[in-house]
Order: sequence, then structure tokens, then C-alpha cells
Amino acid sequence: MPRTLCRHCQRPETVCICRFTFPVANDIHLVVLQHPSEVSQSKGTVPLLSKSLRSCDVLVGENFTHEPNFLDITKKYQTLLLYPSEHAIEIDQALISQLTASTLIKSQGSKPLCLVILDGTWKKAYRMFMLSKNLQQLPQVCLPQYLANAGQYHIRKVAKKNALSSLEASCYALALIEAGSDFARVTPEQAGKYQPLLNKFQEFNQFQLSFRPEYSNISRKPDDS
Repeated sequence: MPRTLCRHCQRPETVCICRFTFPVANDIHLVVLQHPSEVSQSKGTVPLLSKSLRSCDVLVGENFTHEPNFLDITKKYQTLLLYPSEHAIEIDQALISQLTASTLIKSQGSKPLCLVILDGTWKKAYRMFMLSKNLQQLPQVCLPQYLANAGQYHIRKVAKKNALSSLEASCYALALIEAGSDFARVTPEQAGKYQPLLNKFQEFNQFQLSFRPEYSNISRKPDDS
């Protein structure tokens, strides 16, 4: 007998992720370039992100040099790539002031901001970056260390301790850039309108962990039979 699927997330009802989404009206458009191997990853966070943000596109592939949809986005937006390359500029107050000034001059035809992230393991994200020549030409930014090292992604093995999930990285970056003069108020515990979604992400973590035998044994009460 076939399993009943949720009509929104297309997952079996027992593992439906819709309860872990939270609507957020992001001011800056987000584009997720997703490695094909991540599409069917049940522990991935991009489905939560794309179903929560009002303005978000997900494009799947490895090489985006000639990808028409992505080329259209780079023509329409002032595009920033969130990627910790050696040329990346840390998102700080000076950068935010510069970005805000450029996007406010609508009369001079400046484009709205767009943030691009790469969704994949570190190795696969690096491959995407190296294959996609147009990504290398985009301005590259990175998170401050106090946020970059604040990851709570406990359900997957990561290349470094406290590495961020795609959802966390996107929420922190958007919160910082949209904060303007309130930049200093964005912390791992307080990310403005993105905090409820980050809280939902924590619940998603716990939900996924609950399927592990070792987690189930630890969480049982001493008098459980």
C-alpha cells in the first residue's frame, strides 16, 4: 500500500516538514544554487528555507556559467555571493552602509540586492564555485566569525565543528544586511524576524535526531518499560 504524501512538502505524512517552516517576508531576494546530490537529502535545510522565505529561488546544478535562469538573475539584481573565498569581504557595518547607499539610489537605475548561496558539502560547493566562472566574478562576502562558528546543525556530519547549515547561513546573512544601523544587534540568539525560523530549524534538528536509536535510548525515562 503506497504511503500517503503531504501535498505541500511531498514527503510521507509521518516525516512531513511543514510544521518546521515559518513565513518570513525577506527584503533581499535569496537564490540557492543547489548541488544535485542535495535534492533528495532528507536532512537538508533548503526545503525549509524555500518554503518559508517570501522571495527565494532554488536552482539545481553544478556549473552555472551558462544557466539561463541564473544569468537572468544576475542581470536583474545586484548580486552578492555568500562564500568564504580568499577574496570574500566580511559582512560588517561598512559593507552594509555601502550596499544600502547603492540600492537606495533608485533614480540612477541601481538594481535591488540579491544574495546567492551554494548548497552542498564543502567539497561540492568548492567544485560548483570552480566550475562556474560567473560565480567567481561576483562580489563575495562572508559572515563574521561569531556567526560563522555558531552552527547548530547536529543531524549531519560536517567538515568543521559548528559549521552552518544553508538555512542558518542564509538567515544570518540576510538578518545582517537588512539590519542596517541595527547590525550589532544580530547575534546567534537574536536574528530579528529570522529568529522564529531559526527556532523552527532547532525543532527540525530534534525531530531528525529522534529517529536515531542512541537518541531514543537516552531520551527514555528510567521507569520506561
